[in-house]
Amino acid sequence: MNLNNPALSTYIPEMKYPQLGENIPNLEIGDYIKIGVLITEGNKERVQITEGIIIAHKNTGINTTITVRRTLQGVGVERVFLIHSPKITKLEILRHSKVRRAKLYFLRERTGKATRLKRRLHKSKS
Repeated sequence: MNLNNPALSTYIPEMKYPQLGENIPNLEIGDYIKIGVLITEGNKERVQITEGIIIAHKNTGINTTITVRRTLQGVGVERVFLIHSPKITKLEILRHSKVRRAKLYFLRERTGKATRLKRRLHKSKS
């Protein structure tokens, strides 16, 4: 297969990029977000809301993922979401945190108040 074929390379973006979501906010590591995912149970559909801290972000075009961590009943739960998926119905940033790491995997070993991150405040443009 000749990968330098110009005809082949022109079709790939056309197939990939119509599925990209336009209404995705600027997500950063350390943001506390609320994300709604469409869940199908039998013949019914419902939206499942998940809140948590973004601990990882992987940019791979259409397959861009975020890893969201939350502690539920004393147990740490992590979920990986494809942010351009049509199953994502709601994506809302609740607050920003000041972090100096690209991945926040160190939060996995911490419990209780040690998992809190310093809040980042945005300055107004007045």
